[in-house]
Amino acid sequence: MSIWWSLHLRREAASVPLARRLLMGTMETAGVDPDVSYELSVALTEACANAVEHGGRGTEDVPGGALSEAYRVTAYLDGETCRIEVADAGPGFPGTAAGAAPVPSDEAEHGRGLRLIEELADHVHFGNRTGRGGAVVSFDKILKWRDSPSLLMA
Repeated sequence: MSIWWSLHLRREAASVPLARRLLMGTMETAGVDPDVSYELSVALTEACANAVEHGGRGTEDVPGGALSEAYRVTAYLDGETCRIEVADAGPGFPGTAAGAAPVPSDEAEHGRGLRLIEELADHVHFGNRTGRGGAVVSFDKILKWRDSPSLLMA
């Protein structure tokens, strides 16, 4: 089974549970093990929360301000793997090597969500978008399946 979807969401706190529910519904429909679905949904929640909090520039940087007020979530369920990507239009990850997350200190208020994503996913990439700027967090997880998928019939 192959499923793909992409959302363009406003940088508002209410968008985070929307993305999470869509992912959970997709996973349930496809028959993914609930524990794997939960781990992916927590990682997605962290990535979306970061995009909402850090993912914008002032509207003076973007004509009409539209791009600075949105972020994109894309999910691919293909075969045995799920890949999720969250991209925003913010300043990106400052001073980090490609693929490396900023390393928070023990007392840091920010950055712990990135470490949680690393713990929950099998492969994670943190990067900056070229051209327009912004951060991209992408992560993959090998899927496990329930014994009996609950495919919805139309």
